[in-house]
Amino acid sequence: MAKITMYTKTGCPYCAAAKKFYTDKGTPFEEINITEKPQFQPKVLELTGGQKIVPVIVGDGELKLGFGGG
Repeated sequence: MAKITMYTKTGCPYCAAAKKFYTDKGTPFEEINITEKPQFQPKVLELTGGQKIVPVIVGDGELKLGFGGG
């Protein structure tokens, strides 16, 4: 199984929903909270093409911006 990395932000309801979704599925992921680790903000902006959006989910050869429930 490919490693999933999820970039999140404190207080983001979409991030909370994404974390719950992957946890409920039993899919392991690494969370990087850019509020707590601001050094990752440039990486998120690079991944999103400059958009200020979270969560950013990277894994399984895919890049997902935002979360709408699955």
